[in-house]
Amino acid sequence: MLSVVIVGGLHADARKAAVRQLLADVPGSVVLHHDLATAAAGTVVRTIRDATGILSAGEAPLVNDCACCALRDDLVPELRRLDAAGTLRLAVVELWDSVEPKAMAEVVAAGGLTVTGVVTAVDPALVLPYLGNGDDLAERGLAAAATDQRTVADTFARQLEYAPVLAVLDSPEADEEDRELLAQLHPTARRVPIRGGEPTDEAGTRHPVRPSAHSPLARAALAGFDVESAAAAQHPACALLPAEADAHGVATLVWHRRRPFHPERLYEALEDITCAAARSRGRFWLADRPDVLLHWDAAGGALCVESAGPWLASLPDAAWDMVPPVRRAAAALDWHPEHGDCCQHLVFTSPGLDRDGLERLLESCLLTDAEYAAGRDAWKRLPPAFDTLLEV
Repeated sequence: MLSVVIVGGLHADARKAAVRQLLADVPGSVVLHHDLATAAAGTVVRTIRDATGILSAGEAPLVNDCACCALRDDLVPELRRLDAAGTLRLAVVELWDSVEPKAMAEVVAAGGLTVTGVVTAVDPALVLPYLGNGDDLAERGLAAAATDQRTVADTFARQLEYAPVLAVLDSPEADEEDRELLAQLHPTARRVPIRGGEPTDEAGTRHPVRPSAHSPLARAALAGFDVESAAAAQHPACALLPAEADAHGVATLVWHRRRPFHPERLYEALEDITCAAARSRGRFWLADRPDVLLHWDAAGGALCVESAGPWLASLPDAAWDMVPPVRRAAAALDWHPEHGDCCQHLVFTSPGLDRDGLERLLESCLLTDAEYAAGRDAWKRLPPAFDTLLEV
C-alpha cells in the first residue's frame, strides 16, 4: 500500500528542502502539490513530480470559491490513482503555504489511505518573526478562501504544534535563542536537521544525495501517524502543553491555578497578557461561566477565545460514557476533590519573558477571597465581560 507523508509550513524554502530530501532519500517516491496561488483565476494547479522533474500537471476547479475545498476534493482521488498504479512506495503531499496539516491529514485518512507521517518544515531564524506577525493571510496573498480570516501568526503556530516531526533547516541566520524558542514551543517534536540544497564541492558542482530510506528524515516521516491521537493532542482539554523551561534567553511559564477568573478584571487585562509572550495557549475558567471550559490561543498579539464544551465536573455521571477515553484520562490526572477538572492551565513562551510580572498580572485577575467565598450563584451574577468575544 502507498504511504502518504504530509509536509507543510509557511517557511517555503524549508518546506521545499524537506520535500527535496524525501525524494532523494526514498526510492519510488513522488510529490503531489496543489498550488493555491492561482485560485483568484478560478483554478488550483496540481503537479506530480519525482526527483527528475514534473511527471504530470492538471487543474482542479474551485469549489464554492474555496481553494482548500478544491484541494480536498482533488487530493484523495489523485492519491488513490497513484496507489492503484502499484509502482510507488511513497507519496509526499507538499501543502501550499497556509494550508494546515491537521485538516489534510484527516482528509487523507478518511479517504482510506495510510498517513505515515506529518512534517512541518521550519527555518528557526523565522520562528519569532512569524509568531509575531499579526497580519491577516489575505494581506500577504496567502488566504485559502475569500472568507479566510486567519493570521500569519496563528496559522504558523498551528502548523508547528500539530506535526510530530519538525524538519529544521540548517539556517546560518539562526542563533541559540531561535533554536531554543523552537524547542520550547514544541518540546515533544522530533527535530530533524535538513540542508537547503544538494551538497556541492569547492567548485560548486552539485552531488545528489544517495537514496536511503534509513536517513533521519525518511525514518521519521515513515514511522507512523495516528490521526485521532494527533487531534486529541490539540484539544484544549487534553493538549500536551509545554513544560516550564528557561534557557538561552527564552522562557516558558506554566501557570496553573484552582480559582476562577473575575470576568471584568481578566477582560481589562487581556491586551497586556496577550502581548506578554510570543505564544500562549491553554484552557481557563471564568467565574460567570463556571461550567464552561474555555480555550486560550494567542500569537502575534492577537487572542482567540472559544468555548470547548463543558468541564467534565459539570456533567452528570451518565454522560461520562460519551466522553472520549483520552479526555477522561486527562481529567483524572488533573482532578481536584472540590472543583474536578475546572482550573486555569495557561502556558506562555517567549524570549525575554517577564515571568514575575506576568504572574502578578494573572493573579490579579482571579477572584479575591471574598468573591470566591460567595459561591457559584454569586459568580454567575458577575458582569459577563466575554459575551462579545464568545459571540453570545
